[in-house]
Amino acid sequence: MQIVFHIGANCTDNDRLLKSMLKNADGFAQQGVKVPGPSKYRRLIRETIQALGSAQPGPDTREILLDAILDDEQCNRLVMSHSKFMCIQRRIFENSIFYEIAEQKLEGLARLFPNDELEIFLAIRNPATFIPAIYDGSGVDTYSEFMRGIDPMDLRWSDLVARIRTILPNAALTVWCNEDTPLIWAQLIRELAGVDPLTRITGGFDLLSTIMSPDGMKRFVAYLKANPPQTEQQKRRIIAAFLERYAVEDEVEDEIDLPGWTQATVAHLSRLYDEDVDRIARMQGVNFIAP
Repeated sequence: MQIVFHIGANCTDNDRLLKSMLKNADGFAQQGVKVPGPSKYRRLIRETIQALGSAQPGPDTREILLDAILDDEQCNRLVMSHSKFMCIQRRIFENSIFYEIAEQKLEGLARLFPNDELEIFLAIRNPATFIPAIYDGSGVDTYSEFMRGIDPMDLRWSDLVARIRTILPNAALTVWCNEDTPLIWAQLIRELAGVDPLTRITGGFDLLSTIMSPDGMKRFVAYLKANPPQTEQQKRRIIAAFLERYAVEDEVEDEIDLPGWTQATVAHLSRLYDEDVDRIARMQGVNFIAP
């Protein structure tokens, strides 16, 4: 079976991708793809991995899990999503290591489904906005305590991606930038489901509708009907043009207020992120989705 897990990262799409997947659950099920609700697996998988520790699961553990998740139904591809799968926000820099607990979680996942085809999906985000967002929701009292001595300038998503490749060398790994999601949303839905790129889906503009004004969305839909794009790239250029004019400022601009951070800090972090993204896009074994 193909076991697909969208593991976040934290503070990326806020479960919107999962909600769009669930809108298409019935249609995907007809193609052998199951998208269960998160209550079916999030706590179950987390607690099972925690209970395992470093031990091997019992011979019937996989079947028990799948029966509970799928309600005894059959499928060829199981799609799950949990933005906090690796850890909650306050633990992201635990022991001064970026997502230190990723090894434990992903190794546990591999032991639960040893003979299945694992696919991991990961969204990354510019540290200039990622760090303020995760700190804001962490519940940690001070910024310095939250960072655990890590210099933001040293944060590299490519290091995490390399670790995932080492932990799960046989798993397919798909990565994209959270900043690009309005342009690639429909593709993400189809790739998670593993369906044909031309498969009709519902919710391909779900994210777009949250960051574009109602008038802009109305004009955008009308434009697409009058001028149907012939290619995915053409559609993305249209989306970008409408976002440039009709984006809701509060939804696309992040407020950054951290001790010692300046505009120069944000600009430098953004440059480092661009370099890191280029590095990830060239990594062997990574399916990098770009606009």
